[in-house]
Amino acid sequence: MAELKNDLYLRALLRQPTERTPIWMMRQAGRYLPEYREVRKQAGDFMSLCKNPELACEVTLQPLRRFALDAAILFSDILTIPDAMGLGLYFEAGEGPKFKHPVRDLTSISRLGVPDPEQELRYVMDAVRTIRRELDGQVPLIGFSGSPWTLATYMVEGGSTKNFSEVKKLMFSEPQAMHLLLDKLAQSVTSYLNAQIAAGAQAVMIFDTWGGVLSPRDYREFSLRYMQQIVDGLTRHADGRQVPVTLFTKNGGAWLADMAATGCDALGVDWTTDLGFARQAVNGQVALQGNMDPSVLYAPPARIEEEVATILASYGHGHGHVFNLGHGIHPEVDPEHAGAFIEAVHKLSPAYHK
Repeated sequence: MAELKNDLYLRALLRQPTERTPIWMMRQAGRYLPEYREVRKQAGDFMSLCKNPELACEVTLQPLRRFALDAAILFSDILTIPDAMGLGLYFEAGEGPKFKHPVRDLTSISRLGVPDPEQELRYVMDAVRTIRRELDGQVPLIGFSGSPWTLATYMVEGGSTKNFSEVKKLMFSEPQAMHLLLDKLAQSVTSYLNAQIAAGAQAVMIFDTWGGVLSPRDYREFSLRYMQQIVDGLTRHADGRQVPVTLFTKNGGAWLADMAATGCDALGVDWTTDLGFARQAVNGQVALQGNMDPSVLYAPPARIEEEVATILASYGHGHGHVFNLGHGIHPEVDPEHAGAFIEAVHKLSPAYHK
């Protein structure tokens, strides 16, 4: 494998000195880029794009051609694991993901198998191998998965939801069934991420999009416990380097100290938590990633730069910060504004690393 030319992102995650704050954006490969929309049209639909390693590689690389980003993230979807479990994933226009066969009882959960990442999910591993080869050491490649709780939410609800009634009904009325589902998902995510690392991912991230809808007690029992299980089972060294692990619970600001205690290397922080507060909460145990509100990218460049300055000042001097949005970039954002955001981080962050 080619020698890594830019390892700022990996060093920041391991809290090692960097000359500036590295930056990448959640959903940086996606619908805000006209070139992405062209490839998506060529693929036919979203999952066909995910399942074509060459096209997945192309859209992974597109933002790096436009912007001076410090990492590439595998183009895929968090719902690949439930799809591989046979739940019949499909996408309705304007409605997001849906499953033909949601699981809502012990019997259907008992029938689920743990997918083999090099069999049922081979297309993801082929995409990782292709991207890693084509990156040629330019920047590191991030692999990822959804968290067990977040995947379970979609699998039980049968798609997107606003009130989480089905998944919480199962959690409160049949906790044994819920724990069985979460354990199978934790095993699946562990083997899936380890396979991504073996295929060439140089860092991995777990997206716990829906952990923030739980009470503190339920978060620890039904979400954090299973992310802990994954962290304990991950390959942490490959290619002669440490493989950093980032956990991200959206709306999880109250639990940062608990998350830091899992042994992960970094935590994603959304815009509802001040980075200075987050830094105090984790007390130097982990690096932090975040945390600009993606909607700021609708603002003119001067306002974007002002927000970047505020967030850098909030984190303060020193290492261990990866600049990012607090969630994915919105599809309607002007790519020029994303460019202004990245330039502002390049311009303003070196002062914090002297």
